[in-house]
Amino acid sequence: MIKCVVISGCSGGGKSTLLEELSRRGYATVEEPGRRIVREELAGQGAALPWVDAAAFARRAIAMALEDRKLAEVQPGWTFFDRGLIDAASALQATTGKAMLETLRDQNPYHHTVFLTPPWPEIYVHDPERRHGFEEAVAEYDRLTTAYPEMGYDVVILPKIDVAARADFLLSRLPEL
Repeated sequence: MIKCVVISGCSGGGKSTLLEELSRRGYATVEEPGRRIVREELAGQGAALPWVDAAAFARRAIAMALEDRKLAEVQPGWTFFDRGLIDAASALQATTGKAMLETLRDQNPYHHTVFLTPPWPEIYVHDPERRHGFEEAVAEYDRLTTAYPEMGYDVVILPKIDVAARADFLLSRLPEL
């Protein structure tokens, strides 16, 4: 059984907070590639930033997601990912117009159930790593709600509830290992 679970969805929808809760409970977690890339690029005056060169940013996110997935294979128990390969490929496809998702059609590197955070304007905030507006976040969410099922994943939309209850909800949808 694949023990790598993606938590994706709308930017600012509470993914990072949920990952922090799962980590607090002892689960392995993997931070979103995009945030790591933005920090690295800003620290080094790089140009692979989503607001400078979205295609270069997405390509780096694909490479990082592949490496993250490879490293997670040795983890015992569930490993939860803040976004993953499908997110990065979807972003590159949206940026370039090239059918990137189709190249991944036969690869299912994650558990068949993917959890999506819906748009939640009441908790959405800008920060140095998230400069896009809420409208762009919703457009991204809309792309992902199509991309994941097209790639063969079962999508569960996470309810807008407090983080502990959200973690309980997510964990109740996974089989025991």
